[in-house]
Amino acid sequence: MKQPVELRVNGHSFQVEIEAHRTLLEVLRRELGLTGAKQGCDGGECGACTILIDGRAVLSCLTLAIEAQGKEITTIEGLAKEETLDPIQKAFIDEGAIQCGFCIPGMIMSAKGLLNNNSSPSLQEIKEGISGNLCRCTGYVKPLRALENLVKK
Repeated sequence: MKQPVELRVNGHSFQVEIEAHRTLLEVLRRELGLTGAKQGCDGGECGACTILIDGRAVLSCLTLAIEAQGKEITTIEGLAKEETLDPIQKAFIDEGAIQCGFCIPGMIMSAKGLLNNNSSPSLQEIKEGISGNLCRCTGYVKPLRALENLVKK
């Protein structure tokens, strides 16, 4: 049985009718067409689906869409403002930390959640902040360097 749900995503309100068991990841990708959050493991192990809810990094594959009602949801698509990239996005590009790109949206969202709570994390705190994001391409060196350079500015 479907029920109406209002979601506030990237500053816009959306009305969707969904089954109560649908994850936020499914709704973002299938109903709203926001495919930046990737469907990886579907078990909270890879971090590819990381988004922000009320400024905190969460795994959208483990979050029911109905739990997100009344909260501000931010996806990778909502970070850039018009033609201006978020500083984290720019730092990743400048450092060449994007490789294949599958894990990068989730990693950037984890970093954003970290920086929302701690504007000058140590390298160890940065490592811990993105530790839930698995990446097979970058070796983590360039993403860590990008984030470390960003917080030094």
